Amino acid sequence: MSEKSEGLERYVVPGLERGLKLLLEFNRQNTLLTAPELAKRLDLPRTTVFRLLATLESMGFVTRHGNEYRLGMAVLRLGFEYLASLELTELGQPILNRLSQEIGYSCNLVVRDERSIVYVAKVTPPTILASSVNVGTRLPAHATVLGRILLEDLSLAELHELYPEEQLPGYSDSTPRTVPDLHAMVQQDMQRGYALSEGFFESSISTIAAPVRDSTGKVVAALGATIPSGHIDDQLQPLVKLVRNNADELSRLLGYTRGRRALEY
Repeated sequence: MSEKSEGLERYVVPGLERGLKLLLEFNRQNTLLTAPELAKRLDLPRTTVFRLLATLESMGFVTRHGNEYRLGMAVLRLGFEYLASLELTELGQPILNRLSQEIGYSCNLVVRDERSIVYVAKVTPPTILASSVNVGTRLPAHATVLGRILLEDLSLAELHELYPEEQLPGYSDSTPRTVPDLHAMVQQDMQRGYALSEGFFESSISTIAAPVRDSTGKVVAALGATIPSGHIDDQLQPLVKLVRNNADELSRLLGYTRGRRALEY
């Protein structure tokens, strides 16, 4: 544990920590959970879990359906308030709107949370099939084109720290299965200035993505266009240029200048 973490440990409120951990047990695979299930997952007495649930229910963070609980609207409101507070999304949404109108395809803005990417803004034209990806969707960073962009700032050693396992989880034939393979892909993307792959995560989808950097030169987001496979070959270069130009524009709005980055693309 780092010195900073040890210092913070002194100020941790156990009850609040338990309540937040309880909320984190809910996800798209576990939308409904009972108090006994939560007690087992958290290794807590049932009476403690019942008190936590009663408190969270009174505040709207969970709702009860018989003997089962699910996340409440207060969690959604909190999530939207977080997204609305991000300068990134405020500045990025108009850019996504314009880009999507220009190319006629879905455009996304994602950030990285450890080993996952999280969609924070999305625009989908009404003329195409609805995507299963929405704001808040999480996907594995190493297995997605957008995720490769968000790993650009990490060295090989840092990637090993993030992915200590010998074999990475596979999601398609294109998924890198080792950290050195992933690092090689990321380095190629960085040299090009963008990432492109057909069917990298989903066989029917192609993605073009470019990095968004802040005033320090750090990659803080990836801006991408999602294109049905088979629609990309005849318009590849114009699409790449548009995605890169719009990512660069958002970077400039965040205060980025090329002179603040060690490696230019």
